[in-house]
Amino acid sequence: MTGVEWVLIGLILLFGFYTAWNIGANDVANAMGTSVGSGALTLRNAVILAAIFEFAGAYLVGADVSDTVRKKMFDPEALTVLYGDIANYYLACGMLASLLAAGTWLFIATWASWPVSTTHSIVGAVVGFGVVALGIEGITWGTVGIISVGWVVSPVISGAVAYLIFNIILRTVFYKKDPVRAARSVIPYLMFLVISVLVGVTTYKGLKSFWKKYDYDPKDPQFIMWVLV
Repeated sequence: MTGVEWVLIGLILLFGFYTAWNIGANDVANAMGTSVGSGALTLRNAVILAAIFEFAGAYLVGADVSDTVRKKMFDPEALTVLYGDIANYYLACGMLASLLAAGTWLFIATWASWPVSTTHSIVGAVVGFGVVALGIEGITWGTVGIISVGWVVSPVISGAVAYLIFNIILRTVFYKKDPVRAARSVIPYLMFLVISVLVGVTTYKGLKSFWKKYDYDPKDPQFIMWVLV
């Protein structure tokens, strides 16, 4: 490899660890805050579990997200048309700039205690790079639009589901004469529902690329029944 390529690898590692550090300072608090706040986990155990499962999640089910960020918001091949032999270096530098920009914004927002999203940050950074490199017309605005719609729809749906479930818990547990006894009869059903949803989402969406490697179709009803059983 050339000296430039070694420099790029070094910068990738540096910017990657810097961004991961900022993600850990922000997103892990969202995932583990309730467990630590309720006393279910100590801070040390929460950090250990987060390190294990955040890495496992990124490694096992992060392929689709990476593909979207890497090549679905703009066509990397279009860079070859414009920049020829240096297109690969241009793409590498642009993605490095996006990584650094997202990590820096996460750092600023976390330090100031502002609400911030890693996904919003990296999507915005990559779109910014794409506009500079290819112009506004080079961006796949349909994909960006779908991502943006998800940012609006998902909080609304999550809020509605949380409202519904909390009302169920209030009526079936807290408003009863013996809440502890009521909880013992209701919580197993709620836990089953939560686990089923998590397993289903992870299997159907998160591990989709993993199953395809072994010629399994996550949309096949027989495959879904096999997972549930």
